[in-house]
Amino acid sequence: MTISWNSAAEANAVRLHANPYPGRGIIIGLTPDGTRYMQVYWIMGRSENSRNRVFVQEPNGFVRTEARDPAKLIDPSLIIYYPVRHVNQAHIVTNGDQTDTIYETLKAGGTFEQALATRTWEPDAPNYTPRISGLVDLDDRSCAYKLSILKTNNGDASQTMRHYFHYEQGIPGFGHCIHTYAGDGNPLPSFQGEPVMLPLFDDVAQAGAFYWNRLDTENKVALLVKTISRQDGRTELRIWNKA
Repeated sequence: MTISWNSAAEANAVRLHANPYPGRGIIIGLTPDGTRYMQVYWIMGRSENSRNRVFVQEPNGFVRTEARDPAKLIDPSLIIYYPVRHVNQAHIVTNGDQTDTIYETLKAGGTFEQALATRTWEPDAPNYTPRISGLVDLDDRSCAYKLSILKTNNGDASQTMRHYFHYEQGIPGFGHCIHTYAGDGNPLPSFQGEPVMLPLFDDVAQAGAFYWNRLDTENKVALLVKTISRQDGRTELRIWNKA
């Protein structure tokens, strides 16, 4: 079975490399040694406003986006947010301000699913960019990690499709990936189907370099890799910002 996982993961990595515009993406899985969960998140951009961003880590471990050049910031509404936050043993990663919705809901005793039930896709017609979200909660013994995508039904803004993917166990050395777009286009076509399997690595720098080098050179903006120890919850985080 491991051979088929390797083959599938390698093929999916090749497809990611060939995709000029997967948009924003999340990968969650286990390091090969099985001791840590790993979250990978990247952002891309086609417009000057979207490309004018960097990831900044705060002292509490949260990560926010901010304008590389504040003088060139046009509309911050969909590009300035916290992609990474945590509350207790729950580690959140998303592509928008639904991070805050999940954070506040978990803090109040609610669930990942309850939080996302209050949100939809992004209001950026005609793309209607999907909201993608992920969660690793060390206190949830029934689920290793979760992914979600909220999107329209084939561009019909009167319908919101809510897809949730729960992984009861991680597979050492592999993660599941979901991203916003199937590829480039006008309007941009939304991601279709289930999350795809991709390889992960024990070393944060190796994982970051692997995916940074597989994103389109012109369109990539920033990437982060975060690991969470299954034993004690300790984290490690590293950021790549386009120079």
